[in-house]
Amino acid sequence: MANLQYSPLLALSPLDGRYKNKCEELSPFFSEFGLMRYRLKIEILWLKKLVRTPQIKELETVDPDIFLLDKIAETKLIGKHHLATYIFDNLGISVDPSSMFDVQVKRIHEYKRQHLLALWIVNQYLRIKNGADIVPRTVIFGGKAAPGYYMAKLIVQFICHIAEVVNNDPDMDGKLRVVFLPNYSVKLGELVYPAADLSEQISTAGKEASGTGNMKFQMNGALTIGTLDGANVEIRDLVGGENFFLFGHDEKGIAELWQNGYDPKHYMSAELWETINLIKGGHFSQGDKEKFRPLIGNLLNHDPFCVMADFSDYCDAQDRVSSAWKDHERWNRMSLINTARSGFFSSDRSIRDYCNNIWGI
Repeated sequence: MANLQYSPLLALSPLDGRYKNKCEELSPFFSEFGLMRYRLKIEILWLKKLVRTPQIKELETVDPDIFLLDKIAETKLIGKHHLATYIFDNLGISVDPSSMFDVQVKRIHEYKRQHLLALWIVNQYLRIKNGADIVPRTVIFGGKAAPGYYMAKLIVQFICHIAEVVNNDPDMDGKLRVVFLPNYSVKLGELVYPAADLSEQISTAGKEASGTGNMKFQMNGALTIGTLDGANVEIRDLVGGENFFLFGHDEKGIAELWQNGYDPKHYMSAELWETINLIKGGHFSQGDKEKFRPLIGNLLNHDPFCVMADFSDYCDAQDRVSSAWKDHERWNRMSLINTARSGFFSSDRSIRDYCNNIWGI
């Protein structure tokens, strides 16, 4: 709200200038801005009430030409404006709310593969440099690394160094932005989840126990790009494969990689080698070729979480994401279906299942 400090939207009446100091505390509630905000909040609560149980699927049959899909798009854009304002106010980075907000927020860990998304960003950077026409994206990371987890902290540095280069390159303007949200928290999540267009759930198959962030993104209408891991399996079953961007080896495929003597370099395309060589050359570390040598060396020689094995398929899935984004009506309908089928993850359903199947009450 700081950016709106002197906006007419926050005025209570034409006399607001004379009595502003006396009635300023009422502004968030009774100004035009406040009334718009609470009207939208009521509409969202109403929609969430409708989808509380998985049996309610009537929303999916609504004609896309009427108000609902437009309202979904409007709600999402408002959420993106709120997050964009936070990013600018706190980080000084200007992001375009009309771009796709591609989000990965979670604990920083190698198996969650934040470095897979980071490598894809470098790949996109090279594509733009080579003249490719791409869908504009704002890629947003958030999360914390354990103090003693060296590789996780190096991944955070890797992302931040990539962001610094990308965000200061004029060739990237209007095409690519990268943001790492410091000190990510549940409170910050209240801004992030409603703003996300794409939810990155890209952990190595067989490593995630369940995950709950993916459910929050789904409920807020974000589409998922992910592996068959954790609750991604249930989300894909609920929304249908056509409304989920699947990629990568499944748990059985990962096991077979190791049984057959997995060598990461055997799975690297020319495009991936170009990406790796740019990093090794110090392009994202101010010429310091040693900075990310431990990270790149680990990927090339060990790759314990099969980043290289899944990279090409991940790029293909991201291309499918971009293709879907270009058809706004299709994207909004996919978003609607994700929200409408998220009721399965409600605590009401879970408790009811425990009562019926475990406790017998």
